[in-house]
Amino acid sequence: MAIKNLTTWMIFLLQTVFGILGNVSLLGHYLYLYFTGCKFKPTDLIIKHLSVANCLVILSKGVPQTMTSLGMKPFLGDIGCKLVFYVHKVGRDVSIGSTCLLSIIQAITISPRNPRWAELKAKAQKYIGPSTILCWMLNLILNVLVPVHVIGNRNDKNITKKTDHGYCYSVSHAKFLDLLYAAQLLFRDTVFVALMLLASSFMVFILYRHKQQVQYIHGTNITSRSSPESRATHSILVLVSTFVSLSTLSSILHICLAVLSSPSMWLVTTSEVIAGIFPVVSPYILMSHDSRVPRHCCAHTRNTDFLA
Repeated sequence: MAIKNLTTWMIFLLQTVFGILGNVSLLGHYLYLYFTGCKFKPTDLIIKHLSVANCLVILSKGVPQTMTSLGMKPFLGDIGCKLVFYVHKVGRDVSIGSTCLLSIIQAITISPRNPRWAELKAKAQKYIGPSTILCWMLNLILNVLVPVHVIGNRNDKNITKKTDHGYCYSVSHAKFLDLLYAAQLLFRDTVFVALMLLASSFMVFILYRHKQQVQYIHGTNITSRSSPESRATHSILVLVSTFVSLSTLSSILHICLAVLSSPSMWLVTTSEVIAGIFPVVSPYILMSHDSRVPRHCCAHTRNTDFLA
């Protein structure tokens, strides 16, 4: 096996193993909380859907890419390629939508305690379930044309432009449609990123103001290291910076693939690697900032956390 193929194989293998392990562990964490009677936060349902979407993204691209890097011949066939690309696209879009929804719900949850915000909090919690289901349904419908642009036969001479993904091919039928798709992708991702940045900025402002009020009341003896506000702010900044940076880079690479006539295999592989990073690291970020450990479960059922 060539050094280049071995390196690619190791990258996709590590992404697949650690990604599935992290997301399954996160789902198991919530299953444990359910059976031990711990208090659930309004955002927990969104995170569970996010974990499922992440698993779909990792399995639909990580496994085929890992096997292809080992030198295996294309094994999916035309139907298999269409299904894999469709599942990956739906999972990616649900992951982006869930992350955006997570930021918005968190912003509403920690908003000031007044009647106007209290009413909005109640409505937001009521519509979390329908919103997650709607996210899945919309992406299942909006991506229904994805299989049309994917083939598994490399010998189809009727196709003039094909992007080789190693195990399948994405095809182009018209330059105008490629540009339209790239513009649609850029617009959607820009809207999601803008909403997420707006919600996260609001959260940081609320947490900072709360910290200033606490320090004013109790004096300067409160350390920022032990305060829940500082931990929450750090969690928000990590999630937002990770999502925005990786999503922006991934969108740029996807647009390049859609516009370029014959993208190189290096560009295709890099795009696949970047697209798989966020589904891998997000469960570890979420678990590392979840304060609900077993010995505190009973306390959480009776006390409302600042980020409840």
